[in-house]
Amino acid sequence: MEIALVVLVIAVIFIVRTFKIVPQQQAWVVERLGKYDRTLTPGLKFLVPFIERVAYKHSLKEVPLDVPSQVCITKDNTQLQVDGILYFQVTDPMRASYGSSDYIVAITQLAQTTLRSVIGRMELDKTFEERDLINATVVQALDEAALNWGVKVLRYEIKDLTPPAEILRAMQAQITAEREKRALIAASEGRRQEQINIATGEREAFIARSEGEKQAEINTAQGQAAAIVAVAEATASAIRQVAAAIQEPGGDQAVQLKVAEKAVEAYAQLAQKNNTMIVPGNMSEVSGLIGTAMALIKGGGTQAR
Repeated sequence: MEIALVVLVIAVIFIVRTFKIVPQQQAWVVERLGKYDRTLTPGLKFLVPFIERVAYKHSLKEVPLDVPSQVCITKDNTQLQVDGILYFQVTDPMRASYGSSDYIVAITQLAQTTLRSVIGRMELDKTFEERDLINATVVQALDEAALNWGVKVLRYEIKDLTPPAEILRAMQAQITAEREKRALIAASEGRRQEQINIATGEREAFIARSEGEKQAEINTAQGQAAAIVAVAEATASAIRQVAAAIQEPGGDQAVQLKVAEKAVEAYAQLAQKNNTMIVPGNMSEVSGLIGTAMALIKGGGTQAR
């Protein structure tokens, strides 16, 4: 009975050490007599008991690794508290087993030293603007070194950049001043545009008024010219009619009579309005005008008979 129990125990141990089930997304490294032999992929696998053993087990999934926070000094001698997170994946289980005693510690330390080196070449303002550049530089440096460790560094992300409290207050004051400056510039630009709009409106109004005045003057001038032309045409027509009347029989006598009448009327009005009587130097002119007028009247009466 005891022999059967011993045989059963040995059989169970043999089966356990012989049959291995490798889970999905894992890789197991097998050593034969202490030397690397092969890598087991997912599924049911067989080992030679007491000669072969599973030395290392690796997950092939993407692994997030939190990089501890550290103090970095920028190019302008400003301290920054920086922390980040690193994503990597085991791509070569054999190198991951024998390339480094602890590839996780190696990746963490290299990420920290690379980050300090990259930030040390930048000024404070650039560290906030060039996060993508910092991340890419860290990934490139880690990826080159991690090839010997059987690890692929996928990406690195800075979680936080924290400057000292004094720098934060100075940055806040700078931001406030910049915003006030932009507000003042915007207000001045608004006033400038307002003045431009007012000046443009006044200019256009002045032009419109001057155009209206110009058109009014043109219309007035055209009206006056038309009136002058009308008067001239009427005067010319009257002169033509008088000239035509003079050419008719008795026209000359009528003109002479009219002249004499006007002369007599003029002397009569002058005598009524002034205390001083202006007498012509040659009185025969007046008598001659009167005689001529009387003769014409008589002659006109005789002709009428």
